[in-house]
Amino acid sequence: MTPKKYQSGETDVTGRISKIGDGSVRTALYEAANVILTRPVKGSTLKSWGMRLAARAGMRKAKVALARKLAVVLHRMLADGTNFLAEKAAVGAAR
Repeated sequence: MTPKKYQSGETDVTGRISKIGDGSVRTALYEAANVILTRPVKGSTLKSWGMRLAARAGMRKAKVALARKLAVVLHRMLADGTNFLAEKAAVGAAR
């Protein structure tokens, strides 16, 4: 879930989210983001971050952004071998 890049000379364009990678993983991440944003979850900093983004950019973009944020958190958990800590995810969501 990374943005497409187009670079030529002095032109540097960052485009939409690319569809590179496993489609089932992208689907699972998007569905997880959808559940977080649409179901009543109390005290979730990820949800509050996503809802603030949805107010600015729309719900569909917020779901994709939250899915990407979940992918980054999961990747770090797998790379470090750590457990999920909501406090650390909150710090990442505040950026």
